[in-house]
Amino acid sequence: MNRTALHSIVLAAGQGTRMKSSLPKVLHPVGGKPMIGHVLDTVHAAGASECHVVYGHGGGQVQAWVGAQRADRRVQWAQQAQQLGTGHAVLQAMPQVPDDAVVLVAYGDVPLIRSETLAALAAAGHDSLAIATVQLANPRGYGRILRNAEGKIAGIVEENDASEEQRAIREANTGLLAAPARLLRPWLNALRNDNRKGEYYLTDVVAAAVREGLTVQSIGVASAEEVEGVNDRLQLAQQERVYQRRQAEALMREGVSFADPSRFELRGTLKVGRDVFIDVGVVIEGDCSLADGVSVGAYSVLKDVMLGANTQVLSHSVLEGLDAGQHCRIGPFARVRPGSRFADEVHIGNFVEVKKGELGTATKAGHLAYIGDAMVGARVNISAGVITCNYDGANKHTTVIGDDAFIGTDSQLVAPVTVERGAYVAAGSTITKTAPADALTICRSRDQKSIAGWKKPSKSG
Repeated sequence: MNRTALHSIVLAAGQGTRMKSSLPKVLHPVGGKPMIGHVLDTVHAAGASECHVVYGHGGGQVQAWVGAQRADRRVQWAQQAQQLGTGHAVLQAMPQVPDDAVVLVAYGDVPLIRSETLAALAAAGHDSLAIATVQLANPRGYGRILRNAEGKIAGIVEENDASEEQRAIREANTGLLAAPARLLRPWLNALRNDNRKGEYYLTDVVAAAVREGLTVQSIGVASAEEVEGVNDRLQLAQQERVYQRRQAEALMREGVSFADPSRFELRGTLKVGRDVFIDVGVVIEGDCSLADGVSVGAYSVLKDVMLGANTQVLSHSVLEGLDAGQHCRIGPFARVRPGSRFADEVHIGNFVEVKKGELGTATKAGHLAYIGDAMVGARVNISAGVITCNYDGANKHTTVIGDDAFIGTDSQLVAPVTVERGAYVAAGSTITKTAPADALTICRSRDQKSIAGWKKPSKSG
């Protein structure tokens, strides 16, 4: 496209009444990200140097989300105070667009449009008007493309204004278009609202271009899924499934095996090595990385997790903010909270919770333990029922456990406290002072009593 600047105008002013939600329509998520987030990423990938968002209903919420998530990308705002149609909406942003730019119009509720499609559309709209069209078996609700005897585009008719013959046309308008700003601006200013809805249709610029003798270019979209908009929660769910299918297909091409790709959820980004296996019901959030040979068990949730080669996550585990080494074994039913780091060969078993814990090579906590704010060395054994008591009601404190230590069943380590290298803590101990290296430390009640003749309480009534 030479060096002509590409300005994208994203329409996001609709109320979305059919969503029946207090959340603006464009903020409803697909793949864990609001629809408008997908669109802004896509227009940026297509080459837009400037992005103008037309807002209306819930504009404050939309601006707040975009401002928080897209601070590194400049967005200009234009308000459509009255909902007077798509042509009127685009016109609100045009004062910010220079005449020597190309304008690309996209929609905040069409989240699955591809950057390749938008880039091709922008290139076609460098010198004249270009629109994206799609062939539909059932084009109900879409404007129809009118072509002359030579097959050139002559106009677009909205369904409400179409004749029966025109409604039989299968080539539909997607609403996406590109044109030089110097041409688009006067076309928009000349729009009329003498139609059944009393709105200013963006599609009427097609007829204006034809009247000026310009050839309207068309870019065919191969799949209707790419250009379908979201107007209700049913359509939102349909777009979610399309999105997830796309992600699973892309991952399988990278060598991932799924037990069932239709039961996988990606709500962020995932980098994978070779021979990764993902079981059913797995949810990936945030930024995750799975190295060669990693397997993730059924119904596990991973958020902002990095797993080294050949690490296994067993079923029903919830991991967040974990950086784990190679050959680790985590779960089933394990929970790891943010700020945790595992060296190689760490084993965290069922119903073990780790929070901000650093665990050394080959350390094990097989079951029923809480390890919080702890620095644990290598080859440590943490038995069932062990708790690091890290919170005093006001502040968090650290527990330090040296290499080769053994923490017996049902022990409590009251932080701040240190268990030195090779120390052995007897079962049932409450440790409040340093447990010295290579020694047995035991702290239990002195007397064990048995009361003869004791009677078990009975239920009253």
